[in-house]
This record gives sequence, structure tokens and C-alpha cells, in this order.
Amino acid sequence: MKLTDLDPALAAPARLAIVATLARGQRLTYTALREETGLADGNLHVQTRKLIAAGYLIRERVQQGARTATRFELTERGRLNFLEYVRRLREAAEDSYAAARGAAGADKRRPADPSRVW
Repeated sequence: MKLTDLDPALAAPARLAIVATLARGQRLTYTALREETGLADGNLHVQTRKLIAAGYLIRERVQQGARTATRFELTERGRLNFLEYVRRLREAAEDSYAAARGAAGADKRRPADPSRVW
């Protein structure tokens, strides 16, 4: 797997945590998203702005009594790119596992050759 195979918008752990949390299909307030991800206010603010700029999140402000609440929702593009990111990671993990098993199995099948130097 090459670095270019992975979506740079999701490469940062904080952004990945935000998208993974919202991938459940919920609209979460800023406070709920902060609690779910464990991110500090400043980090959450910066990372949500980057995801909005990338077209992965929608931010809406809603009136809740005398206060305004900010809610976030994953866009269709964000959802599809997250699923593709997860698919590629799974594929890379499965390929690595299969290669490791194949190498281990190949070693077991070869009889030891005492004349081999290496």
C-alpha cells in the first residue's frame, strides 16, 4: 500500500475519529462530538473546519432556547470516502496477513538443506 492510496483528509487521527463517530448516522452537537471523540475544544474546532472545507461535514447552527447550538453531520461524500478508507486498510491488513502466513507456510514445507549457507 502506498501513502497516496489513503485519503489525506482522513489521515489525521483526530479527523478520522470525528468521521468515524459521525458515520453512525447521527447529527451531533459540538459538545456531544467533543465528548465522544475526547478531543480538546481547539483541536475539534480546527479539525471540523478542515473536514467542512473538504466537503466531508455539514455544520448547522440551531436555536435551542436562548442559546445557539452547533451540530455536525457527515455528508454523503464523507461517508463514502470513510468507507473506502476502511476498505483499503482492511485490504492492506488482509494482504499482509496472507503474505505472512504464506511465508511461514513456505518455510515449513521446505526441508532443511544443510548445504545451504544462507
